[in-house]
Amino acid sequence: MSRIKIKNFGPIKEGYQENDGWMDVKKVTVFIGNQGSGKSTVAKLISTFTWKEKAIEKRILKQDELSLYNGFLKQLAYQRIDKYINADSEIEFIGNAYSMKFKDGVFIATKTSTNGYKLPKIMYVPAERSFLSVFDRPDKVKKLPLPVYTFNEEFDTAKHLYSDGLELPINKVHFEFDKFNKIAHIVGDENSYKIRLSEASSGFQSIVPLYLVSKYLMDKIENKIEDETIQEESLEEQKKIDKQVKAILDDPELTEDIKQSYLRQLSANKKPSCFVNIVEEPEQNLFPSSQQKILNSLLEINNRNENNKLIMTTHSPYLINYLTLAVKAYNVFHKLDSLTNADIIRNELKVVEKISKIFSIKSLVSPSDWVVYELDETNGTIKKLDNYKGLPEDANLLNNSITEINNHFDSLREIEKSYAKFL
Repeated sequence: MSRIKIKNFGPIKEGYQENDGWMDVKKVTVFIGNQGSGKSTVAKLISTFTWKEKAIEKRILKQDELSLYNGFLKQLAYQRIDKYINADSEIEFIGNAYSMKFKDGVFIATKTSTNGYKLPKIMYVPAERSFLSVFDRPDKVKKLPLPVYTFNEEFDTAKHLYSDGLELPINKVHFEFDKFNKIAHIVGDENSYKIRLSEASSGFQSIVPLYLVSKYLMDKIENKIEDETIQEESLEEQKKIDKQVKAILDDPELTEDIKQSYLRQLSANKKPSCFVNIVEEPEQNLFPSSQQKILNSLLEINNRNENNKLIMTTHSPYLINYLTLAVKAYNVFHKLDSLTNADIIRNELKVVEKISKIFSIKSLVSPSDWVVYELDETNGTIKKLDNYKGLPEDANLLNNSITEINNHFDSLREIEKSYAKFL
């Protein structure tokens, strides 16, 4: 599990108020808060440091570049957050391979003693993704932000790979792609209609790039892409790497230091083994029930590998409440684990069938694997959402807004009653 500490960077002032400022980045990490509170800023910093750790491990960045301020500034500029840095900025990140720190205008990266680093595929899914669906040929659009270009490259590959048809997680609608004309389509249930993605509803324009890219990248990591050439090459490459690793480990003439050095060099050619999916506003333009379905899909993809991470920013109280369901369903499903005949009892009580009607079994979230952080735009602080027995607490900024609306409605009814006698 990685951790990050942020102070005096853009809208974030004092930052996280507990644990000496360190925020855990867990398997499922969510940031909520008002506009301008810094949700995306934190997500982009996590993306930047996670990529930097990977780049160092793969030797994309040379040793003499690790402490260069200009290089760090350039990486922040890619995410358009370089203007947030100031003389008092302090940012630290601890990953599984490297720890990094920026303070007093100096950036330092050091190797950690932790073993077991898994090379990730990192994808930042920007809120502007819907823009790519508005055009039939988004690859022709100029002057887009760099993260949008990067995302569109993966989106374009995914469109081609799933061109024959892919069921989307909402309304039994399918995606199809005309490779010849390079036009994406949405096809209704039982072919009831077929329209261009550029003419579809805003919800489909948001969900198609998010779902296609997330599924494609995970399928690629697991060698499930229906492109035999890619799959065979990946398998052969992995076999070759595995053979080289075994030869290094079995060589009695190599010291442990030399073995580790050789293994690090070998990792430069190793393909990603897990997926870090960083998603801005997955609920974008979606009806509440559709929000649950896209969340289910993202959680299911996240659960396909124990080292995957799903990091989200959101304004939706529904998303937090659906996450609560995912945790509660996990608790109910695993409550029998301590019993000797747990599987038999599950089958007899039809637990899986009953839970599946409420929440997807493949999308469950362990109470220890989630965290929600609230960001306050008024004072630049961050706090962790409290929980009760592993479940997210109802008292949070998003639910409080709903409560406030209900209270206002009650107040209006009281005012109405006060003059009813005069009618």
